[in-house]
Amino acid sequence: MLPIERQQQILTWLEHEETLRVSDISKRLEVSEMTVYRDLKPLIDEQKVFKTSNGITLKTQSYISSNHCSYCYKDSNTRMSVQLIKKNQHVEKACCPHCGLLRFQDIENEVSQMICHDFLHTTTISAKTAVFLLNADIHLNCCQPQVMAFESIKQAKQFQMGFGGNIFHFEEAIQAITMEMHGNGGCHSGK
Repeated sequence: MLPIERQQQILTWLEHEETLRVSDISKRLEVSEMTVYRDLKPLIDEQKVFKTSNGITLKTQSYISSNHCSYCYKDSNTRMSVQLIKKNQHVEKACCPHCGLLRFQDIENEVSQMICHDFLHTTTISAKTAVFLLNADIHLNCCQPQVMAFESIKQAKQFQMGFGGNIFHFEEAIQAITMEMHGNGGCHSGK
C-alpha cells in the first residue's frame, strides 16, 4: 500500500472513530509505528489531523469562534456559560444552560462532561448533578425559555420562592425546554 493510500485509510478511520492511537494504526496497516509517523506528518502539516497525547484526532472544521455559543452563536463569554467537553477532548461553549442542554441533546454520545456555573455563586458544577430553574420572572437578556443552574435544590427552591419558575433535574430540564420550544417555534433571544 502506498503512503497516500495509507493516509486516506487513516482519514477514513478517523471520520468514523474521531481519534486513533499510533499503535492501533500500525497494527491495522501492518506497518511500523515509524512508518505511521511518516504517513501522519503531511496530514498534520496540512492540518487535516492533529496530535493528541497518545495518537491523533480528526481536525474538525469550526465555522464559529470559540467565543460564540455552539447552539445559537451568541457570545459565550458570560457568567452563565456552559462547557461541553467531548470525548475527543474538544470543548464547545454555550452561552447559557438553555443552549448547553439543547446542544447536549444533539451530541450526547460525543460528550464526556458538561460544566456549568451556579447562578448565585458562579462556582463550577457538573450539569448532570445541577438543578435547573426554568422561566423565573427575571430578565436575563438571554435565550428563551430562560434556564438557570443551581448547585443545590435548596438554593433553587429559595430562588423560586422569590422569582417563580419550575425546577427540574438534568434530563427533565432537557425535556421541558424541548417541549416548550416546540410550542413556541424554537429558540429565541430574550432581547
